[in-house]
Amino acid sequence: MQKTKKKIIESLRINPKDVGSSEVQIGLLSDKINSLSGHFEKNKNDKHSTKGLLKAVNHRKRLLAYLKRKNPESYTKILTKLNLRK
Repeated sequence: MQKTKKKIIESLRINPKDVGSSEVQIGLLSDKINSLSGHFEKNKNDKHSTKGLLKAVNHRKRLLAYLKRKNPESYTKILTKLNLRK
């Protein structure tokens, strides 16, 4: 998990010290959402993780809306990089 987290931060950061920008947060949430989706293939009735998944999806949705409003160029870049919308 730590290696993938570092890899995501390095690929999406804006400057060398960036660890908390919207782009990085969206990337980390997308990784969490993907791992939880894989978890649900094995554990269909895990209601507690379902709540965590919904929170992560809604948080990513709010961050994407913020990014679209504040920096449309970065918004389109992150959508293509993470392959979120087609």
